[in-house]
Amino acid sequence: MLSKRIFDADFRTVLEEELKRKAMNIKELAEKAGIPAATIYKITSGERDPRFSTVKRIVTALEPKKESFIAIIGAKFLLDELKATQISINGEKYGIREYPVNSIDECIISGVRAEKEGASGIICAPIVASTVEKIVDVPVVIVRPREDILREAIETVSKKISGR
Repeated sequence: MLSKRIFDADFRTVLEEELKRKAMNIKELAEKAGIPAATIYKITSGERDPRFSTVKRIVTALEPKKESFIAIIGAKFLLDELKATQISINGEKYGIREYPVNSIDECIISGVRAEKEGASGIICAPIVASTVEKIVDVPVVIVRPREDILREAIETVSKKISGR
């Protein structure tokens, strides 16, 4: 991945390798990144060090951003209630990706997997949220049940207690 390799080696070398790997020439990259081809030629020849904004445009052109998605980690029966596969907030579209789990361990593993797969944020149960939050670098939000849901659960358990 170019965005990670540029910090481990000479940018010029990494850029040339990436262009070869993608079978792309400097002119094509310049058009895709919206940068003058002369600027990229100067960078690849070592005549000029790139500005951060130039590096960012090059990386964005070579590694287009994947669709943003929000990971929802929970029991399968809860995820089955979820009907939406995409949501739009403030003009930004987010896909919704479900991660069904059966244990706390699976919740933690799914949190790491979701981040690795590119999740912009994670929604999970309160019992694991603090742990997941410590090991991922994306926002983590807990699911908070509404009062009517809690009341329904209380009624259900009270019926079971009384034998009805």
